[in-house]
Amino acid sequence: MTLTWRPLTVEDAEAWATLVNLLAEVDGTEEFYEPEDLREELQHQEGFDPALDTLAAWQGDLLAGFVALWVSGNLDADGRATVGIGGGVHPEFRGRGIGRELMDRIERRGLAVAAERHPGAETYLRASGGLAGASVRPLLEHRGYELARYFHELERPLSGGLTTSGGVRPFDAELAEQVRLAHNEAFAGHWGSSPRTEANWRELVASRAFRPGFSFVSLAADGLVDAYVIARQWVEGELYVELVGTRPRARGRGLARACLAASLAAAGAAGLTKAALTVDGENGTGAGRLYASMGFEPVRVVASYRKLAFAGR
Repeated sequence: MTLTWRPLTVEDAEAWATLVNLLAEVDGTEEFYEPEDLREELQHQEGFDPALDTLAAWQGDLLAGFVALWVSGNLDADGRATVGIGGGVHPEFRGRGIGRELMDRIERRGLAVAAERHPGAETYLRASGGLAGASVRPLLEHRGYELARYFHELERPLSGGLTTSGGVRPFDAELAEQVRLAHNEAFAGHWGSSPRTEANWRELVASRAFRPGFSFVSLAADGLVDAYVIARQWVEGELYVELVGTRPRARGRGLARACLAASLAAAGAAGLTKAALTVDGENGTGAGRLYASMGFEPVRVVASYRKLAFAGR
C-alpha cells in the first residue's frame, strides 16, 4: 500500500467532509459537517497552522486518514496546557498502522507547540475515545492514554412544551465580550476547561455555524451577563446547544433555564425539529438535572481519553 502524506488544505474540504461524514455513520457519532465548515476550521482558528497542525494520508484521491490538533490558549485551573487531537481512519484502511503514524507525528507537533506557547507547564494530550467498542480506544490505551471522562449526548424534539419566561434577551454582538467573561467565570474549574481568549471567542461568534438568533443572555441590574446560551447549527433542522452557563453569583435562580427555554422556543418557531447538547457525566453544577427536566434524553455516551505526557521547558 503506497500512501501520500501531506497536510490538509482548503482544496481538500470535499474529500475531508466525505470521510468525516462516513465516520459519523460508521462509528455512530453522528458528527456531520459540510465542506464549508471544514474550510473554516482550516482558515479561522487562533494560533492554528494547517500546514503544520494537520496531516492526512492519501491513496490517490481517496482520503485514508487524517488528524488535526489544537493547543489551548490559556492554562486550565491546575496550570496545565491541553493539546486536543482529533481525526479518523477510513474503515477500509484500518488495521494498517495509519492511525499510529498519524498519532506519532501529531503528538510531537502538539507537544512542541505547547512547550513554546506555555513554557514550563505540564501538558495533557487529549482525544476522543468515541462510543463503547470504538476501534480508537485500543490505539489510545496502547499509547498510554487513560479513560478520563464520559460525556453524555442528549437530544429532545422541538415540538410542544416550549415555553419562555421574561428577563432574557437575544445575543447581541455588542455583548460578545461580556458573554466571554461570564463564560470564563462560569466554567472556571470545570474539568478540561481553560479560559477562552478574546481571539478564540471572536472566532466562535463569527463562525458559519453560530446562530445568534437562537442564543440568549440574562443581564443583571449592574449590566453584566449573569447567564447565557450559545447555539450553533451544523445539521439541517437541528439546533446544537454549544454552551450553557451561569456566573456563580447568580446560580439557583433559574437564569440558565430561562435562556435555554428561549433558545429552544426560538429554534422551534423557526422550523427546527430537534435540539442536541453534550454534558459532562460528572458535572457537579446540576446541569444534567436541568436538561432532563427540560425534556432532553440521553442518546449516546462518548469517552474522553488523555495522558500527561510532557513538562514544557
